[in-house]
Amino acid sequence: MNNLLFVYGTLLSGDNEFAIFLKNNSGFYLRGKMRGKLYDAGEYPAAVLNSEGDDYVYGDILHFNDPEKVFPVIDDYEGFGTEQQQPNEFVRTTAEVETERGLIVCWVYIYNLPTTGLALIENGKYRK
Repeated sequence: MNNLLFVYGTLLSGDNEFAIFLKNNSGFYLRGKMRGKLYDAGEYPAAVLNSEGDDYVYGDILHFNDPEKVFPVIDDYEGFGTEQQQPNEFVRTTAEVETERGLIVCWVYIYNLPTTGLALIENGKYRK
């Protein structure tokens, strides 16, 4: 299993219990950006992939020693899985992330609902 996760939102926060869980169970790997658009969904951001255009979502790549331990916890936080409300608000998928070392394929949680009515975060960076 790929043990890299691209995070771009609340999981970067220092005061979020799941961000703290990630910090305790992963290490920083690289900063990066993926092609897509970032929206403000209120309490958190919502990224969608878009391979065309010049829009990027910026974030960090984290490296897990034990993805089998980490992903179930973060999947639950993101509302991803068959036991979660359907359709899932976010889905975990792989995407290419551009870094100073080239393209790296990482897991990422992508918004899975319509973005109609959500404000676009034009600079692609989410910090509350």
